[in-house]
Amino acid sequence: MANLFIVAAPSGCGKTSLVKALIEKTEGLCVSVSHTTRAARPGEEHGKNYFFITKQEFDQINNDNGFIESAQVFDNYYGSAKQTVRDLLATGTDVILEIDWQGARQVKENFTDAIGIFILPPSESALRERLTGRGQDDKSIIDRRMQDAVSEMQHYDEFDYLVINDNFALALADLTTIIHSQRLLLSQQSIKYQSLLNSLI
Repeated sequence: MANLFIVAAPSGCGKTSLVKALIEKTEGLCVSVSHTTRAARPGEEHGKNYFFITKQEFDQINNDNGFIESAQVFDNYYGSAKQTVRDLLATGTDVILEIDWQGARQVKENFTDAIGIFILPPSESALRERLTGRGQDDKSIIDRRMQDAVSEMQHYDEFDYLVINDNFALALADLTTIIHSQRLLLSQQSIKYQSLLNSLI
């Protein structure tokens, strides 16, 4: 019985880096590839980073109730396909969805057993420093991202686990512990070791 994990965090909290490192060190765990209508950026691959589709194709999937969550970000649309997630879970692979709190609410409506993990920065100043350190945005955009982050962080209590990314190695260890603890639940272990349990009891 595979698990569906939701990992959410405000921009600048290190979510993508943490999930990448988690995938690399954990067997039987992958990130679900989302669909998007935006154009591929240099170095991005169709089917690896995203499924790059047209707005018409996106609307068709959406009209067929094919997304477990979807959102519009500026002029682009993003969505996680139900079939993609179900196919991965059917192989026994644990799946991570990297989405925001609004997407998490939508997922919970379709997959009530999904496990939510929210990542927070150690402080507001640390978050601003990380956003500024990227060197990609001017002050007005960083101020807007900070406002958005404060709004997003208010929804931390809608998740099952809370991880503070103060020290990367410790935050990664916390995420790893969450994944393994879910795999050790009685409901999981009793299925995995059914033959052993039958022989012992």
